[in-house]
Amino acid sequence: MTEHSDKRLALITGASRGLGAALAETLSTKGWHIVAVGRTLGALEELDDRIQAKGGSATLATMDITKDDAMRHLCRDIHDRWGRIDLWAHTAIHAPPMTPADHIALKDWDKCVAINMRATGFLIQMVAPLLLAAPERATALFIDDPASTQKFMGAYGASKAAQMALARAWAAEYAKTGPRVLVEACAPMPTATRARFFPGEDRSKLTPCMTESERLAALI
Repeated sequence: MTEHSDKRLALITGASRGLGAALAETLSTKGWHIVAVGRTLGALEELDDRIQAKGGSATLATMDITKDDAMRHLCRDIHDRWGRIDLWAHTAIHAPPMTPADHIALKDWDKCVAINMRATGFLIQMVAPLLLAAPERATALFIDDPASTQKFMGAYGASKAAQMALARAWAAEYAKTGPRVLVEACAPMPTATRARFFPGEDRSKLTPCMTESERLAALI
């Protein structure tokens, strides 16, 4: 029997910190094995320490989701090892500096397109077969951000809207056949992404990521 094959499997892209890390911790306490994807090895190792301290298990994948070959190899490895996943939570996002729409730096726009739009579309193609292979109806989870339509967030907002359009189209297309595709908006949380947009905000009044992860876990 493959290691952890008796557990439900959750692939979390963007698991290094913020909501992705919180969701990984929460699910690990509920009997899930976590495949945690992120670019920062140190942050993933710290996540793994927290998961193990709570009696959970995780497989770490230090990868850049914009690298097609890396994502192909990851999905192939998951297929060869477990044959499926039961959940894909896509929390990876790029938040560029705030700037007027007519002053967006091309490098920032390109990075938003690469991470928030293109990588999401590519991952849907790669992950869908793994979700469809689950013995019970699997779930894909995407996180909406109502704040993304505010001024000076043009690059982030446009790329986030495109990401949500992909997710909602996929949800409609698979409504009857699976996987279940959820698009959820979260309460404002003290994440690094939000700090870039609201640097003077009183973070003590924001909803902890763990609180939101518990709510999302209940939906899953």
